Amino acid sequence: MSIDIGIERSRNNRWIRGVCAGIASTLGINPMWIRLAFLLAAAVIPGITILPVIIVYVALGILLPESPVN
Repeated sequence: MSIDIGIERSRNNRWIRGVCAGIASTLGINPMWIRLAFLLAAAVIPGITILPVIIVYVALGILLPESPVN
């Protein structure tokens, strides 16, 4: 099961599931900025704790399709 919203998980540039690299590839930016945004959302933004960020990341890791093999 996957969703098609134009974002794919990266096969090449992944740390855990390739979610951040896939989002960054779609936006045309460095994946480190997306990884940093996930960390800041969990640590700095009031009202958001680590649990919702982990749930969103895991859900994206399950629902987003993997990019085709190069």
